[in-house]
Amino acid sequence: MTVIDTAPSAKDSTNEPPIPSGDWSPAKKVLFRFTFTYTALFCLTFAQITFVFLGPAGSLLPESAVLWQLKALGPALEWLGRNVFGVDAILDVNSGSGDQMAIWIYLFLMVVVALVVAALWSMLDRRRPGYARLWTWTALFLRLALGGQMLFYGFAKLIPSQMGPPPLAALLEPFGDFSPASVLWLQVGSSPVYEMLLGSVEVLGGLLLFWTRTATLGAIISLIAMVQVFILNMTFDVPVKILSFHLVVFSLILLAPHVRNLLELFVFGQAAKPLTPTALFRRASFNRWAAGMQVVLGVWVAIGAAQISWTGYQEYGAGAPKPELYGIWSVQDFRVDGTLRAPLTTDEKRWQRIIFDIGGATTLQMMDGALVPVPADIADETLQMQQPLASLVIERPDDDTLVLSGELDATPTSIVAHRIDHDALTLRSRGFNWVQEAPFFR
Repeated sequence: MTVIDTAPSAKDSTNEPPIPSGDWSPAKKVLFRFTFTYTALFCLTFAQITFVFLGPAGSLLPESAVLWQLKALGPALEWLGRNVFGVDAILDVNSGSGDQMAIWIYLFLMVVVALVVAALWSMLDRRRPGYARLWTWTALFLRLALGGQMLFYGFAKLIPSQMGPPPLAALLEPFGDFSPASVLWLQVGSSPVYEMLLGSVEVLGGLLLFWTRTATLGAIISLIAMVQVFILNMTFDVPVKILSFHLVVFSLILLAPHVRNLLELFVFGQAAKPLTPTALFRRASFNRWAAGMQVVLGVWVAIGAAQISWTGYQEYGAGAPKPELYGIWSVQDFRVDGTLRAPLTTDEKRWQRIIFDIGGATTLQMMDGALVPVPADIADETLQMQQPLASLVIERPDDDTLVLSGELDATPTSIVAHRIDHDALTLRSRGFNWVQEAPFFR
């Protein structure tokens, strides 16, 4: 978004484009060379930045395809970690963390390469007056990279799949046992409307970045959104610190040429001067085609991001199908070899509750309150578990009663449980209230 002083002048009346700025200072040229090299390396090799541009076609590839660049660099990162830093830097492609030791080593590698390239470039190309056109291409590249990530994360919230509603087992876990990241995830997931509003801001910023005329406004919105995300990642220890920091930096780089105009308009209340960057191409028709292709690319990326989020929402989010035994079941009767086990907190074998959640997630709550996720499968009206080893036949006298009978750890066992109304728990039942005579904290 470029704000222009509409007052006519003699210069305006000539209808000639403004003359590009003159020679760049040596410091500006060196800074640009480093920035160009580092951001190009980062965007082309960091997971998912280029992947989002596959759009809907990305769903045809395996999930591991997102990490192909980092996996290819894995051996070099491991060697650097062991021989330079004395640490194990083995990339875990299944961890879901973007702040692994291997990725920090990767950043170090990118910085070193960018410094070397910038130094050699400065020696070999020191007579060049500036890089006006290359800066325009760099800004376009960063704008698309930032826009793709804004759409990717924005749709994950707008279609609430990134932070789903609290799992049933989480409703039984003491608050003090949660990690800071879990607190943040559950807090946002407990309010789908809030999550969707956050996502709508990110989607808006991303869409605006794909249109030349609104790119500055998109960068401003993206900066505000990403600063908030970065602060949350830092203060709640969410392992996306590296990526969110870079998205903040990308926004700042895109806004750097507009700082003076923005200050004059919003701080000093003065009319901003026209800012006309060097065009991508010398032919106007090529520039029009380029602008149109950016919009098409934005729509393509948005469709892909929405598709990924919708699939996640349907598979593991609130839209996922609930299993037949979905719910929290309180164990009332637990018999081993025909002997009733009293509900003592010291009993290490007796179950207090059993929880069946979406996606086949099964959790046992033991008598001491510990929540133990267990691999389980239900087939032919039989509950099969691996740890503990169990094969229990399922009977349902009524909708809210569950009877399990069979063998548990090679011992005849029968269990009678009743469904708890989890929607009656305060977190789910409190809802929204216009009138409150006193704050409700419980």
